[in-house]
Amino acid sequence: MTRGTTSPTTSPTTSPTTSPTTSPTTSPTTNTAFDLAEGLEAKADPVLIGRDQRHFAAIGQAIEEAVDDLTERLDAARRQAGGTGQEAMDRDLEVHRLTARLRTLRRYGLDLCLGHVVGADDPEPTYVGRLGLTDRSGRRLLIDWRSPAAEPFFAATHAHPMGLVSRRRYRWTRGRVTDYWDEVFTADGLEGHHAALDDQSAFVASLGASRSPRMRDVLGTIQADQDAIIRAGSRGALVVDGGPGTGKTVVALHRTAYLLYADPRLGHRRGGVLFVGPHEPYLAYVADVLPSLGEEGVQTCTLRDLLPEGATAAPETDPAVAALKASADLVRAIEPAVRIWEEPPTEPMLVETPWADVPLSAEDWAEAFESPAPGTPHNEARDEVWEALLAILADKHADEAGEEVPGDGLRRALVRNADLVDAFTRAWPLVEATELVGDLWSVPAYLRRCAPWLAPEDVRRLQRADPHAWTLSDLPLLDAARQRLGDPDVSRQRRRREAALAAAREEMDRVVDHLVATDDSEMMVMSMLRVEDLQGALVDEDAAPRPDPDRLAGPFAHVVVDEAQELTDAEWQMLLARCPSRSLTIVGDRAQAGHGFAESWADRLARVGLHHVEVASLSINYRTPAEVMAAAEPVIRAALPDANVPTSVRSTGVPVRHGSVADLPSIVTSWLAEHAEGIACVISTGPLDVALPASSRVRVLTPELAKGLEFDLVVLVDPDAFGEGIEGAVDRYVAMTRATQQLVVLTHDG
Repeated sequence: MTRGTTSPTTSPTTSPTTSPTTSPTTSPTTNTAFDLAEGLEAKADPVLIGRDQRHFAAIGQAIEEAVDDLTERLDAARRQAGGTGQEAMDRDLEVHRLTARLRTLRRYGLDLCLGHVVGADDPEPTYVGRLGLTDRSGRRLLIDWRSPAAEPFFAATHAHPMGLVSRRRYRWTRGRVTDYWDEVFTADGLEGHHAALDDQSAFVASLGASRSPRMRDVLGTIQADQDAIIRAGSRGALVVDGGPGTGKTVVALHRTAYLLYADPRLGHRRGGVLFVGPHEPYLAYVADVLPSLGEEGVQTCTLRDLLPEGATAAPETDPAVAALKASADLVRAIEPAVRIWEEPPTEPMLVETPWADVPLSAEDWAEAFESPAPGTPHNEARDEVWEALLAILADKHADEAGEEVPGDGLRRALVRNADLVDAFTRAWPLVEATELVGDLWSVPAYLRRCAPWLAPEDVRRLQRADPHAWTLSDLPLLDAARQRLGDPDVSRQRRRREAALAAAREEMDRVVDHLVATDDSEMMVMSMLRVEDLQGALVDEDAAPRPDPDRLAGPFAHVVVDEAQELTDAEWQMLLARCPSRSLTIVGDRAQAGHGFAESWADRLARVGLHHVEVASLSINYRTPAEVMAAAEPVIRAALPDANVPTSVRSTGVPVRHGSVADLPSIVTSWLAEHAEGIACVISTGPLDVALPASSRVRVLTPELAKGLEFDLVVLVDPDAFGEGIEGAVDRYVAMTRATQQLVVLTHDG
């Protein structure tokens, strides 16, 4: 199991990649798509796998043909001229689409196939894959797992078989089938399946060899429950609520891939999908999983990544200050803070030109200031206000001058009027988000005016010596300021681009004038260069500098946020600002909220502005052994008596081990020697005072960075040092439930 990966069976569509514990057998299936482990000889019967063998051969040939075809098409697309505008965008999208599909085909090969189903009305199996695949004759070899036709593969149960007679799932290891299971949905369908039949289903079978009696009770519903969440519509907000090991994260990942496939409103041209995770190790996991599900175009980030200041932001050390900044109220103080910089002058002025002096009244200023459309960012609206002001002056100048004045000449005169430019710069300056928020933390009168509800002691508490020493709690305010202000560089870059284009056109005019003047041809062909359309084509607009787009600024058509129980009301504003559609998948567990989560999801989300919320619960723990959960449950219930602790259905027979920190090196060394595969994680809040064996299969993380991940062996070092109260209890509970096989708790007391 790799860092951050979830047990293959926490999701209906994740293909196992770990090798079997026994060595492959030299059975009649050697050198084929099947490499069945020792003890599975009965499953190698040609009657059982012959049809699969033939189908896999067809898939292999189709993949080779598809790779050749895609390579040719990709080369052709890359040779095409870039073009401009929509043409260039369409070409880039096509190159991206072809590249993504080619990469997936090369990465997976035959193990694109997840399994097959046989329907009551058709004896031929329907094979389900990570992608759809046809051969050159048009024969469908694989249907995409996200298509409606594939739904029975995940959602059929014995209570609701959805027209299926049987279902087969494969376990792939390095491109070979090392095991498979058949489920039969009809009483008379057992014949021919006995050797491969697993009435506990492949989904739970690969979770571990040991199972509790309770496992059989949940088999008929869990896959259907998860698939229902994956395929739920994108309108509104869907909360996927579940404790450790319930598979909520992988369900969310599959849901992301499914929605992009099934809902055209979420495509990249409509905004696409943003996936927000809690930390970088988690994003590494997401970056690996989503391409395996057929999607590579999802933007992934942490909250820190949404702003450049997030890279160096430190935790807020004062809990009272953190609580004040966690409120959405303080975020709303950004609007009046910006409006202060949009107040028109109240004193009239006289604007001088070579032709006439033009009076500019307070009413004229106010008219210009009202010209931008509501919601236009301050810095981007500045150019609109300036143009409106010039238009007002031009109209008044016509009345004052009483003669015809060239428009360009008047504009140049106004733009060069130092008094006018200076007055406008003071009236509507370009404002940096960092300066605006920094002023709130250093100018008490400014903060009181923008947030009049704050008590005097709160205003004093929010002031600090270095207003630009950013903390994580500042990020929502910086983000709101950036959203409301816009990037001042965008305006500067736009003006530089316009100036570059104007200079290019002016130079082209001079060249054309020279060519026309020196043209001695009989037809005077050079005069055609004066045609307006042709002149425009002579200037390469693509060569002019363009602003760099902020790919995380949004808006996005859908946002997925994991570990959502940790978000403050202020942090929610960062996400909602990027999701005007309010189409979200919200993944979390109230019992894992570091600062407590006493209210319901509906109440919490209504408070931040989400009123159309559905909650889908996952309550069965398929990852964490019952032995570990028995130790973890009292830890969280001591702090949160009503915690929604999931029911574990696995039992490894390995008890939780306790010992001394001095034993840590020998424990990890022994585990590595006994387990050829898998990942061990040591979770500690401080530096270790013992040396660990050097191995890529050993991680050392804090409780915070371990969140959302899972490991075969978890070793807690001094868990009492994780903290006190609800924060400490949650950290201990989360850390303990990362284990999929064994938990060891070590203390310095031994």
